[in-house]
Amino acid sequence: MNNLTLKYIKPYRKMFVSALLIATLCSGLNMVMPSLSGTIIDRVFMKGQKNLMFSYILIIVSVTFGRSMLRYLYVLMFESVSQRALYNIRTDMYRNLHTLDSEYYDKNRTGDIMARMTGDVDAIRHFFAWVIYQVYDNSLTFIFGLSIMFYLNYRFAFIILLFTIPTAYFARKLSTAVKPTFKNIRLQFSKLNTVAQENISGNRVVKAFAKEDYEIEKLQAQNLEFKATNIEGSKVWGKYLPLIEFFSSSLSIVTLLLGGYFVIKDMISIGELVTFNSLIFTINNPLRMSGWLINDIQRYAASADKVKEILTVEPLIKSGDKASEINTVNGDIEFKNVSFNFDEETVLKNINFKVSPGETIGIVGPTGSGKSTLVNLLYRFYDCSEGEILIDGVNIKNYNLQALRRSIGAAMQDIFLFSDTIEGNIAYGVPEASLEEVEHAARLSEADEFIQTLQDGYNTIIGERGVGLSGGQKQRIALARALIKNPSILVLDDTTSAVDMETEHAIQLTLNKYSSNRTTFIIAHRISSVKNADKILVLNDGQIIEAGRHSELIEKKGYYHSVYMNQFGNFDPESSEVMEYV
Repeated sequence: MNNLTLKYIKPYRKMFVSALLIATLCSGLNMVMPSLSGTIIDRVFMKGQKNLMFSYILIIVSVTFGRSMLRYLYVLMFESVSQRALYNIRTDMYRNLHTLDSEYYDKNRTGDIMARMTGDVDAIRHFFAWVIYQVYDNSLTFIFGLSIMFYLNYRFAFIILLFTIPTAYFARKLSTAVKPTFKNIRLQFSKLNTVAQENISGNRVVKAFAKEDYEIEKLQAQNLEFKATNIEGSKVWGKYLPLIEFFSSSLSIVTLLLGGYFVIKDMISIGELVTFNSLIFTINNPLRMSGWLINDIQRYAASADKVKEILTVEPLIKSGDKASEINTVNGDIEFKNVSFNFDEETVLKNINFKVSPGETIGIVGPTGSGKSTLVNLLYRFYDCSEGEILIDGVNIKNYNLQALRRSIGAAMQDIFLFSDTIEGNIAYGVPEASLEEVEHAARLSEADEFIQTLQDGYNTIIGERGVGLSGGQKQRIALARALIKNPSILVLDDTTSAVDMETEHAIQLTLNKYSSNRTTFIIAHRISSVKNADKILVLNDGQIIEAGRHSELIEKKGYYHSVYMNQFGNFDPESSEVMEYV
């Protein structure tokens, strides 16, 4: 057993050890019947001691009943240990996944993570619940049976032992050959799971583009690869398992032929030969099972490695060693020479600006200019590659990570709503919030009106990822979810892009009042969303190319002015001034 097994069995070691002891007793009782059969032959039939028959029958019945009850008990105990260990493994995996930063999820596919949480974890459960006690039981059975054989006739037992060498050899070869096969099977299962998960999640896009046949073919290709990988594994098993089966089965023939010779030479009694023949299962069964158990052990090893990766991987972004617990944040923010690289790509370069408490900062720029990345650094979804970000004069790396994020309310560009009620989604960050507080937040985001028109109002169950709601409705619920936190810092990333102009205007009026005592970042493509901001940052190619108030930027006649003219009038597609920036 590896460290993973020991770690999760340790809390239940008393039950586990008790199960092993009961399994030991049960294996010992398995030796009673073969041993007794030879004794019955020699004493009752050969020597005529028929008065012992009743006692032997009573022993046989008692042992059979006791063995059955003990087997049921220890199998149940192993299953109990496995389920408890499985619960802890899955809980620890899920807990650790929540500590990992965005970069981990950028580089690991959801389907692969789900494969580890399901198929790999189940392989570990199978190992805990079945493989461990099978290995233990078969090992004891082999040792006990061989010990009795040596006790009866060491020459006979030694010859039988020699015939187990080929079986052990091929079992070892199987163990070596099958290990990479299981790794390949597990990898291909992950790919298959990823394709299926992506297509199920994106089923509306698939239907919208009439790409059902294409997606079916894509899944079919991965399915064929998975089948081919399993067939390759079957070839390995087909190569070695028949040999293991042949040599283990040949022991019965060897026992009868060699035993008959020993009886003729008067080296053993007929009863002893019957005992040897009855004990042959203690050699045969473990040898037969060895191939299958090696399969399961290698499957467990491949799965355990993948599970262990999730359990042991550490986040790159952590609370500082001297993490400051945030009680109140004023919202004084400064970016000092901040740059950020994602792999080899430079996303932000030398960003410098200050925000005073209560100010509203608008951020505009073309797609891919680094707007969302800038506020992601504030949240510490990523850490800047160079420079530092200060909140109230303290580097955000010194803050407690959870407390930092609790002080920030955000309505993200990529809106995610849970399969829950509207009330539950809005109150997600403040689960103790009353219905009145939820309704107040909804009114602030102009969501209350459409929510009241729904049949179940705030108790309406939202479909997965907000299915059934329009883009504008989802944005307003996401905005309400951010506002109900009453945060010191508010981040609105393209929050009103899907709502109509009238609704946007109403939201802006509310936010102007709401944001008067908190620092607010508004990322938008619409000039109308940011024109009232205290300061507007214009990003292009990861750099701040313009900064100032709306009127100041209009006077500069740069990128901001070009976008403004495109959105509000005097649009000339031939204008070199416009085309230079857009």
